[in-house]
Amino acid sequence: MSEEWIADRMHQIDASGIRRVFDLAATMTDPVNLSIGQPHFDTPQPVKDALCQAVQEGRNSYSQTQGIAPLLKLLQDDVDERFGHSDRQAFVTSGTSGGLMLALCTLLNPGDEVIVFDPWFVMYRHLATLAGANVVQISTYPDFRICAESVEAAITDRTKVILFNSPGNPTGAVASKEEVQALAELAAKHNIALISDEIYRSFCYDGDFHSPAEFNDRTIVIDGFSKSHSMTGHRLGYIHGPSTVIQQMLKLQQFTFVCAPQPVQWAGLTAWELDLSEHFSSYGSKRDLIVSELQEDFQIHGGQGAFYLFLKAPWGTGTEFVTEAIQNNLLIIPGNVFSPQDTHFRVSFAAEDETLRRGAEILRKVAKQG
Repeated sequence: MSEEWIADRMHQIDASGIRRVFDLAATMTDPVNLSIGQPHFDTPQPVKDALCQAVQEGRNSYSQTQGIAPLLKLLQDDVDERFGHSDRQAFVTSGTSGGLMLALCTLLNPGDEVIVFDPWFVMYRHLATLAGANVVQISTYPDFRICAESVEAAITDRTKVILFNSPGNPTGAVASKEEVQALAELAAKHNIALISDEIYRSFCYDGDFHSPAEFNDRTIVIDGFSKSHSMTGHRLGYIHGPSTVIQQMLKLQQFTFVCAPQPVQWAGLTAWELDLSEHFSSYGSKRDLIVSELQEDFQIHGGQGAFYLFLKAPWGTGTEFVTEAIQNNLLIIPGNVFSPQDTHFRVSFAAEDETLRRGAEILRKVAKQG
């Protein structure tokens, strides 16, 4: 039977709960959709024009594995200006998800341990599993703060990587400078690779963003254009970190993704020069709107960045609450997609204001049914 051909590792990876919600959405009539994990504005027109131009000009072949020279220079100059490290190299990846896979497969041996913060972005656990590693969970409930003491207590002689995400998905939490610095210094102290997923760094509403690379020059940073420029389908990301590690990731990219799509890289040059600050600030207003609509009926923590709230179900499990919400034509994501706990659910406020109001009305209605 063909089932016997399937590798054991695949049985340790579940189908995405988010994809199941998307599949359900396709069967619903005009659902109120607060499940989306991407900006609700379209890719800016200049970026689309630049992409079309690159295709028409014949820039359709493979690029160098590390990326086209003009984009690579922009990224490297920015990294050098922000951090000033003597050994920090950037290269272009096929999306941040591709970059994350490269990083984990480059750093992890079977049996190594990866520390992740619960709740986490759904891909972290599965990619660590793919690399043969074991995931060690550090709970951040109920307020989604990072406690360096808890991290240090979880470190063993098998700990190889700490995987950090701020602003966070699904919580929208933004780690404070003190939290970030403590984590960065802890990783340096124990000689553990620290991977910082910074794809949402443009979306901070209540204070400044801080990267652990400010405090630990060996931090490996994953970033990209997907969220900041609404280019999720274009698959344009980048990584920067110590050159020894980066060279190994490049070797792996050469034999997996090969390169990011070349026309998209040329479009990235145009995207880099755009001022999208109005879009970013508009999400701060949307956050304020959804919080004001829900704060009387839900406990609200996080939400300082990205475009998510991770709310505790006021009755039942997270899955039971989400099931009832879906029956009321509202699409949201159950928290057990992101966590072993089934107590919360994720709401995205990347939507038109009227959609947010309609969704909040349904959430208040469902909350009162418990």
